[in-house]
Amino acid sequence: MKDPVNNFEIPPEWIRRAAIPKGELKAGIASGRLVLLSDGSVLRRGYTTGTTAAAAAKAAVLSLGRPVDRVTVPTPAGIDAVLDVRSSAGRASATKDSGDHGFDVTNGIEIVAEARECESDIISIRAGAGIGVKKGVPAINPVPMRQIRASIEDAVRKVGISGADVVISVPKGKEIADQTLNSRVGIIGGISILGTTGFVEPWNEHLLETKQELIRGSDRVVLTTGRIGMRYSNMLFPDYTVVMVGNRISEGIAAAKGEVVLCGLPGLILKWADQDILKGTGFLTIKEMIEEDPANIRINNTLDSAKKNVPGVRIVLLNLDGSTLRDTYP
Repeated sequence: MKDPVNNFEIPPEWIRRAAIPKGELKAGIASGRLVLLSDGSVLRRGYTTGTTAAAAAKAAVLSLGRPVDRVTVPTPAGIDAVLDVRSSAGRASATKDSGDHGFDVTNGIEIVAEARECESDIISIRAGAGIGVKKGVPAINPVPMRQIRASIEDAVRKVGISGADVVISVPKGKEIADQTLNSRVGIIGGISILGTTGFVEPWNEHLLETKQELIRGSDRVVLTTGRIGMRYSNMLFPDYTVVMVGNRISEGIAAAKGEVVLCGLPGLILKWADQDILKGTGFLTIKEMIEEDPANIRINNTLDSAKKNVPGVRIVLLNLDGSTLRDTYP
């Protein structure tokens, strides 16, 4: 049995320990919603703001024909997601379900979409109140934007209209944004619409234990910080076990018994290596520093320091397209 969101092959002994019937477990894992832990317990994945917005947008367009209370939308992970919605006469809303993630401040927020028919075959997607803006551009990331567009296109076909103009808003977005880091990275006025897989990963302390067990049992392991890092790590190191540890890098390294590669986007890795890497630079984020000055000497100095602190660990920093920004090997 394989988890389709992270392509993790679930050990048979974990399945034997499962706390729910095998049929229910299999269906839940195939949907992307369930995560099985090493002790047999099961956690629920949630849906991202991107998936929630896609559901609201699709429902809004469908309700130009007739009201709907449930929609199916594609996710970037390649799995269809089914969400409950409320819709009528071109207006719809969906509630974000973060699953078993106790620290997601966007859990339970309402995302609203309003749609009107276009006479031409144009699909127009606009950001309304509660969605943040950075340098005049709405904070809807490219991956969820494609997800939203695909959902609207499907609805347009089903309703039988030429095109649609859809406005997406988050009624409590500005209020919730105060509990995020958006203002520190220049995003003002609301939350971001995010999601590289369409799913929110669950979290509890035993999930960390499960990952540590996987790390300890691997002769060669790649520790990565996020979904993009995981995808490219699987390509770059096909003979290694790839484990996503998020910002728990030190704990992941401590658990490893064999060969270790730390691979991913620079943000979390460089911050882990040096919390003060941006001090005095004038940059708000590591991403901004790399975009404007990819040869910045602080990156090299930080990696040199990290190599001394964790000797034997190879560190690979990736660009968004999977190309290598830095590699401490050999």
